[in-house]
Amino acid sequence: MPAVDKGHLPLEAWSNLYLFASAAAATLVGLLFVVITLAAERQPPGEWKRIRMYLTPTVVYFAVVLLLAGALIIPTQSRLSAALCCCGVGAAGILYALSLLWGRPDGGRFRVRGDAWPYSILPACAFCLLVDGGVTAYASDPDTGLTMVSIAMLALLGLALRNSWSIAVSVIWPPSGKGGAKSRD
Repeated sequence: MPAVDKGHLPLEAWSNLYLFASAAAATLVGLLFVVITLAAERQPPGEWKRIRMYLTPTVVYFAVVLLLAGALIIPTQSRLSAALCCCGVGAAGILYALSLLWGRPDGGRFRVRGDAWPYSILPACAFCLLVDGGVTAYASDPDTGLTMVSIAMLALLGLALRNSWSIAVSVIWPPSGKGGAKSRD
């Protein structure tokens, strides 16, 4: 096995994945905004607090993937700067995702208890993997660390995609009793 350069990570080998993830995240955020804009007139005024409770974390997870992928393809990225980037984003993400369990200052809370899993708990686990990947990439095995970072990013992308679909369906087909249509979620 060749000696590992302590200053740099083999990020160029991962650049296609980061470009794919960032393009997917940017495209899906755009589509989510289109769906919400088109459906805005269909929602009663009281529903926007609930929609914001679900929409904000989804946009945050897409944005994290987009920004982290962009940061990791910077040509001058060192092992230390990449690790700090992954660990900083991961730690902030853990705090953010877990803060959703307590609700928002404006009183917004998850309507269904099971919604905490895809919007808060599973993303917090992905952010933990991101921190662990950053530490591993810096301290011991860059390839394993970058694999963990990539899995965390893809997990966040997948969760945000799942959450986007759930939001789109709930906005398009309101539950029975709110416009006569049946729920399709």
